[in-house]
Amino acid sequence: MSTRIRKARSPMRKEPSQARSRAMVDAIVEAGARVLGGHGWAGFTTNTVAAVAGISIGSLYQYFPDKLSLVEAIRRRHFDEVLTVLRQAAATDLPLGQSVDVLVQGMIDAHGVNPELHRVLLDEVPGFEGSRSAHDAFLTDYHSHYRDFVALRRRVDNGSSNEILAQLVSGAVEGVIHNGARKGMLGSPELKQGLVRMICAYLDSADR
Repeated sequence: MSTRIRKARSPMRKEPSQARSRAMVDAIVEAGARVLGGHGWAGFTTNTVAAVAGISIGSLYQYFPDKLSLVEAIRRRHFDEVLTVLRQAAATDLPLGQSVDVLVQGMIDAHGVNPELHRVLLDEVPGFEGSRSAHDAFLTDYHSHYRDFVALRRRVDNGSSNEILAQLVSGAVEGVIHNGARKGMLGSPELKQGLVRMICAYLDSADR
C-alpha cells in the first residue's frame, strides 16, 4: 500500500498568479493573523480583516470563500515558517550547543511575533475540512527534519532509532514553545536557556 502523502488541497478559492495579487493575498493573510491574535476566534470576521488589510470585502472573497479558509491559510503560513527553521537548523554544521541554540531561537522567533495568535490557533479555532491532509503533509516534513537534526548530532548507535530520538526532541521543543506562547513567556531568557540545556544534555548522553 502506498504511503505517499497526497498534496493538500489549497483553502483558497483561487491562487494568485501575478505579483500584485500575491501581494494582496499576503496582506490579507497578515491582516488575518493580526485580527485573529488580537480579537480571538469569536471576534474574527472577514469584514474586520478586509478593513485592516485596506481592501474591499469583495477582494477578500475573490481568494478566500469564508473565514475558516483564511484561518487555514494563516495556519499553513505558520507551518512554512516552522519548516524553514527546521531546515536551517538541520543543515548547520555548528557544534551541538550552537546548533540547538539556532533551533530553539528559531522556534521562539516563529512563535514570538504574535504569541496570542498561536494560543488562539491551538485552543479556539475549529477544524477546517481540508486541514487534515495539510497537517499530515506538514508532520511528514516536520519529523523528517528533526530526524536529520538528530542523526547529525548523535555520537554512536546504542539501539535507539533516530525516529524515537526525533520524537522526543520535537516533543520537548513543541511542548515548551507552545506552553510558553500560551503563557506569554517566550521572551524569557531562562526558558530558552533551560530548553537548550535540556536538549543538549539529552543528545549528549543519549548514546552513552
